[in-house]
Amino acid sequence: MATLDDEIARHLAEAAASGELKAAPSYGRPMPAMEGWDETPESLRMPFKILKDAGVPPPEIELFHERARLRGELDACTDDAAREDVRRRLSELEQKIALRLESLRRNAAV
Repeated sequence: MATLDDEIARHLAEAAASGELKAAPSYGRPMPAMEGWDETPESLRMPFKILKDAGVPPPEIELFHERARLRGELDACTDDAAREDVRRRLSELEQKIALRLESLRRNAAV
């Protein structure tokens, strides 16, 4: 029984033999860098790529989504007490994000 890698290799060999690969506009050229690749610390690139390929975003992405949600909630607030509560939660979240990003930068530099 062929493994998944064997099947992929077979399909690639067939595409190469038929000339299908050479017809691709990117054939023989390096793949374009992913967005944010150059800004990502080198020691974190492979772990982040593995997460991305697995469909699992880094935990910071969820924090960014939560921040966007809180900003929308803040814009929609009409009650002063509710606005202050959302503003406090947003401030705490932004501090958490800043600390997390700083930790990533420091640990990546080690």
